[in-house]
Amino acid sequence: MVAAMAVMATPCLGQDVLASAAPVDKKMRAIDSLAISRLIDEEVQWDLENPAAELYNSWTNKSVRLTDLNLPAEHKIDLRQFCMPASSRLVTSRYGYRRSFRRQHYGTDIKVYVGDTIRAAFSGKVRMVAYEGRGYGKYIVMRHPNGLETLYGHLSKQLVKEDQVVKVGEPIGLGGNTGRSTGSHLHFETRFMGQFINPEKLFNFEAQDIQGDYYVFRSNGQNALLAAHEIVGGESEMSEEEAAALAKAEESQAFQQRKIAERQQERAKVHRVRKGESLYTIAKKYGTTVEKLCKVNNISKRTTLRPGQILKYS
Repeated sequence: MVAAMAVMATPCLGQDVLASAAPVDKKMRAIDSLAISRLIDEEVQWDLENPAAELYNSWTNKSVRLTDLNLPAEHKIDLRQFCMPASSRLVTSRYGYRRSFRRQHYGTDIKVYVGDTIRAAFSGKVRMVAYEGRGYGKYIVMRHPNGLETLYGHLSKQLVKEDQVVKVGEPIGLGGNTGRSTGSHLHFETRFMGQFINPEKLFNFEAQDIQGDYYVFRSNGQNALLAAHEIVGGESEMSEEEAAALAKAEESQAFQQRKIAERQQERAKVHRVRKGESLYTIAKKYGTTVEKLCKVNNISKRTTLRPGQILKYS
């Protein structure tokens, strides 16, 4: 009987060992998931603090218009994480030349009333909170990690401050009739590296939706809208099986880790100017020369550096 009980107990002991190990495995997986989530959160926060730093070589709170930017031949603008800036579906004036005023209208006017909530179209950082009596009135400019800058004009009140990080959909202002305006409305502009884009190429205000998952900006003017499963720069589309496989890969931890590594590489190639730094001290820090810094950032040796300005050094 003793021998029989010993034989019967052996599998049970093995099961006990396996059972005791299972929670440990689950705990390790949970720790790995938390670590990856924490790294992803850090990367997202860095992107919001330094939106599209790989594209823009400067950050200013003084001027809406940006110059001396090196446009890429092609850039894919992700539109998926969006919020309509206003709940109104009525467009009162479209992008384009206005014969009555004999001037170009660079945005889309959306009918809102004084006090209506205006929201951030994408997550990003507030670049300007200003007033222009003969133009935008009270307005806000935001820069987003996808490369876009958005402008919200004729506000009655601004609810954010310059250099503030704002999440998509958060209130940033109230509708109004300030500046050069003939009635309460929101003047909404979208720009990529200083280049105006018709907002209705990106947003369907009547349907309260985006026109496509991506907008591909090309410096030759051959811009395009793409769905999430389309191949950038090609005419063919993925099969359903390929699209499903890609979606699954994007959700995997391995994919997230590669994205983190890519972001860290990008981060390593830019420097945020601190108070008291000069081109010489920055060049010395990264083992390069002032001449190379000036060339890659399209600036001169006499350029005044401002705290918070992003410089590329590679």
